[in-house]
Amino acid sequence: MNEKHRSIFLTVVMAAVLFGLSFWAWLKPADRFSESERRVLQSFPELNADTLRTGKFMEEFESYTLDQFPCRDGFRSLKALSVLHLFQQKDNNDLFIEDGYVSKLNYPLREEMLEHAADRFQSLYDNYLAGTDTKLYFSIVPDKSYFLAGENGYLSLDYEELIAKMREKTPYLEYIDIFDKLSLQNYYRTDTHWRQETLLPVANKLASAMGVSLSAEYETQTLSEPFYGVYTGQSALPLRPDTFSYLTNDILEGCTVTSYDTGAPQPAEMYDLSAAASADPYELFLNGADALLVIENPAAKTDRELVVFRDSFGSSLVPLLVEGYSKVTLVDIRYLNSAYLGSFVEFDNQDVLFLYSTLLLNDSLALK
Repeated sequence: MNEKHRSIFLTVVMAAVLFGLSFWAWLKPADRFSESERRVLQSFPELNADTLRTGKFMEEFESYTLDQFPCRDGFRSLKALSVLHLFQQKDNNDLFIEDGYVSKLNYPLREEMLEHAADRFQSLYDNYLAGTDTKLYFSIVPDKSYFLAGENGYLSLDYEELIAKMREKTPYLEYIDIFDKLSLQNYYRTDTHWRQETLLPVANKLASAMGVSLSAEYETQTLSEPFYGVYTGQSALPLRPDTFSYLTNDILEGCTVTSYDTGAPQPAEMYDLSAAASADPYELFLNGADALLVIENPAAKTDRELVVFRDSFGSSLVPLLVEGYSKVTLVDIRYLNSAYLGSFVEFDNQDVLFLYSTLLLNDSLALK
């Protein structure tokens, strides 16, 4: 094949690929949800004079074409593998891999986000907690980058500064430091979260600081299905799955769990085993993303009560604190506006724990 024929052949092949993908993109039905990324994909935007004038149509159309591109997951994987292995870039889409663990860059420290979180906590204190007999505590959960980023050459938060600033902004809360009870091995390799079966030392430190004694033993149950955490889809890399375990005993099995996520009480589960086969098995713990849950423990040897303001890290930790309380209430102000909290919880003589991860504190706009 001479040079002219080779050029014609390559041009025809390239044109066929480009036009073929374009026609495929227009003809294929739009996907609604990305299972790998666990998010809703952009649908075709509304076309009218308003959206054209403001530029909203073109902005959303660009997102639509990126989300609905044919063989999107395959191209995402090809790009991720090329970035990390061919071009030797250390991270891809703010995700990096070290020691077999995938983590997300959490940098820089965003003062305005800490301020927003502190404002939300101050509002809760002013409206519900000030002047009551409640005992108030605060603990921060480090993300995986605390153990991975700095020592491997990635940009990293100044975690000591984050803690100091949050403590300064919340002087009404007694801080409980749990960093010394955690290591990289407490976290899933492919997910954001920590592993419940490793958290008994953390639970014991929190309980001890709040004047509660924990002594129960647990049985470890391990799911037969492999666990592919949220970073598996986000990274688009062929990662080795984690195992997924949870801790149970007679105390937890005897508890009553009630969800107020819809406003009306609905029976819920300490461990929703149906979530094991879902896109996010971590939602097995305490109904997953739930605005307000109440756990009643008839086996409690005390009438003490605990209220936990929390993010998703609290879902797997709180069951390990249940032994020490007759009633535990979990509040997630990402989904329950603080202004409505008084309709569900009366604060009087409880332990109140604010338990939040560095990931959420440094990106806190979801707090209402």
